[in-house]
Amino acid sequence: MSKNWRPATQLVHGGTTRSQHGETSEAIFLTQGFVYETSEAAEARFKGETEGFIYARYGSPTNDMFEKRMCMLEGAEDARATASGMAAVASAILCQLKAGDHIVAARALFGSCRWVVETLAPKYGIECTLVDGRDLANWEKAIQKNTKVFFLESPTNPTLEVIDIAGVSKLANQIGAKVVVDNVFATPLFQKPLELGAHIVVYSATKHIDGQGRCLGGVVLSDKDWINEHLHDYFRHTGPAMSPFNAWTLLKGIETLPLRVKQQTENARRVADFLAEQPQVAKVIYPGRKDHPQADIIAKQMSGGSTLVAFELKGGKDAAFALQNALQIARISNNLGDSKSLITHPATTTHKNLTDEARDELGISAGTVRFSAGIEDGDDIVEDFARALKAVKA
Repeated sequence: MSKNWRPATQLVHGGTTRSQHGETSEAIFLTQGFVYETSEAAEARFKGETEGFIYARYGSPTNDMFEKRMCMLEGAEDARATASGMAAVASAILCQLKAGDHIVAARALFGSCRWVVETLAPKYGIECTLVDGRDLANWEKAIQKNTKVFFLESPTNPTLEVIDIAGVSKLANQIGAKVVVDNVFATPLFQKPLELGAHIVVYSATKHIDGQGRCLGGVVLSDKDWINEHLHDYFRHTGPAMSPFNAWTLLKGIETLPLRVKQQTENARRVADFLAEQPQVAKVIYPGRKDHPQADIIAKQMSGGSTLVAFELKGGKDAAFALQNALQIARISNNLGDSKSLITHPATTTHKNLTDEARDELGISAGTVRFSAGIEDGDDIVEDFARALKAVKA
């Protein structure tokens, strides 16, 4: 396999392993275990003296193809496919920490991600400090002698804040900490956290990588040393493994990732520009617009905008619900990155478990709405919003 292939080619051919039958499409190896010709061969496999698969919880040929393809796209040395995006996040963080360690995390996180660092980790004696990640000074102030991990999303869910990944990584390197970046909203096409200095990247493959609402999946990517030292045993013994069938589904989805994301991003840009001119809309946040609060950082670390738009309606929850209920193309769903346009009200769905004060800190108001652009005709999507906004009082 050529290492010089461009992303669109990598996503069709990368990591492909064919069986003796020479199949065109990747094969699904739906097996729990593997057999050995001799007892000696089994012993050698378990000792690591010979290469090969042992048990599907540890890995399978189909999962291996997905991991290799993601490594090519991300520029990572190694990866582990997980059962969901949250399995990837929890594994990447917890596998490298112990009681007495400290996490610094951006406060703008998906609800479940925030629960892992703010609620779960402290149950096991791991301390956590949440900061406004937009200001590097806040990261530096939060550092303690026992700080081992920095964790962030960029752009963030749902308000699309952008964090200076290179700046955070520089701080982490000064103290020997690791930076874990959830790169879902940027996609691996528009942002390369490892190139910016991050150490570990996680994805919910459920989102753009599948992109068609079919299955759950996640992936953790890093260098081989970190995978072997921290994630390997944690992964084998706690069992957050991806199903081979889901790995195969994701392999099919990832082939069309550049085509889908290109159309989704263009549609998101058009919707953002349209909404910015509407009297019912108080604010629009989109990484592709010059008025984004972190436009200078976006120019440095992202090669494209996003498939998502965050906006705030002046009429609060009533206005948000009226708009969502009136839309015909964009369907109400807490998922994102799908080929179908989706829309959600974070305060009552993805971030409902946060306190009112926490939502206020993040800029999630009763009128905040998150739109995930699909691949439909852009004119139809804009016209759908124009019609639906008539149900919203200015």
